[in-house]
Amino acid sequence: MECPINDAELGKLKTFLAFCQKTPQLLNLPQLAFFKSFIESLGGKVPEGMPDFENLAGAAGAAAGGTKTSSSASAHSTTGGSAADSTTDAPEVPDSDPESDLELDNEGCVEPDSEPDQPMGDASKEPTEEEFDQANDLRSQAASAYGEQKYDEAVKLFTEAIQLNPKSALYYAKRGQAYLKLQKPNACIRDCDRALEINPDSATAYKFRGRANRLLGRWEEAAKDLRQACKLDFDEEADEWLKEVTPNAKKIEQHKQKQERRRKERELRERQERVRKAQEANRKAAEEGAAAGGGGAGGMPDFGGAGADIFSAFRDPEVSAAMKDIFANPANISKYTNNPKIMNIIMKMYSQSGQGGFPGFPGAGGAGGAGGGFPGFPSAAGGAGADAGAGAGAGGFPGFAGFPGFGGPDAGAGAGAGAGARPGAGAGGKGGARIDDLD
Repeated sequence: MECPINDAELGKLKTFLAFCQKTPQLLNLPQLAFFKSFIESLGGKVPEGMPDFENLAGAAGAAAGGTKTSSSASAHSTTGGSAADSTTDAPEVPDSDPESDLELDNEGCVEPDSEPDQPMGDASKEPTEEEFDQANDLRSQAASAYGEQKYDEAVKLFTEAIQLNPKSALYYAKRGQAYLKLQKPNACIRDCDRALEINPDSATAYKFRGRANRLLGRWEEAAKDLRQACKLDFDEEADEWLKEVTPNAKKIEQHKQKQERRRKERELRERQERVRKAQEANRKAAEEGAAAGGGGAGGMPDFGGAGADIFSAFRDPEVSAAMKDIFANPANISKYTNNPKIMNIIMKMYSQSGQGGFPGFPGAGGAGGAGGGFPGFPSAAGGAGADAGAGAGAGGFPGFAGFPGFGGPDAGAGAGAGAGARPGAGAGGKGGARIDDLD
């Protein structure tokens, strides 16, 4: 008869059984309770305690060693050992760091109880004097039963007392103590929680809840509760229990601190890597932009440090329209003398151009052959300079084809020295008006 399970699933089952043989306590995990029940139904017995994950990892490595090796080799051949992939894999390093292993002494821990919640009484009930006395008598009987190690009977009697007087934190705490003897830590915790709702300063409730947490392997919670119990009302037994859980609680605390430190370091590395990549991208973009703009006559005039501001300003429709108006007729500059935005741009261009005059106007004497026009705009008529430039372009700074977005009729044709239509080379005072003459 053919097996109803395919080969792939059988392979997974074999791997799982290898894990179980190496660390049988694995079956104590809640997710594998069904398999544990199956083993026990066949007469088998699963060792107590929680699994040793370090040995479990070793078993996993032994079971999947060949596959892991081939996968690693394939990954290496695919990546080619690139630095980028190494950077991507870097955050995985802490997972294999031996310091991240946490070894705890789980001796004495018990299986969590999963029975239905015990009766808690009516929290809103106000007991009468008679019910108060009856509950007190039942508490005495329960204490006697507990002393005789009749823990089930003690639980029953404490429950009856709680039904009569649900306002007593001590009744819940004492019933929780009886549940501890019955190896029912979850039931104990529920009783102690209710006791602390009634009386937040109940040292007895903290003590027994701390013990219950210890039996469940909740070391940090156990240490916290027992420490509080000793603080409220020092008890030698509670102090002994506290000393018992402190080593594991400290290990967990240190482990969490270590993990948190590594998490922050990993985040810092990732953030630094993102910054580095962004800077690299910006650098490449700048290089590409420089390569695209260099080597020809076209481009932005060199206005020094103000170049970026001027270039950005020309994207403003108001500035663009004003400049076209001025370069069409320099006399129109008078329209804008009360406009700070336009005059600010004009002054920047004038101070940074270094061409001996304002664009569009013939320059003053002494700047022979310098371009008089602004890029992309035809130069306005002005006084003739001493030596007119021979360039064919309609206007522009020397060596530039035009300002972006403002092409003249022959924009860019007059690259090089003297390319302006009306160069400002006039000898002493014979040049056209300068901007300071227009004030």
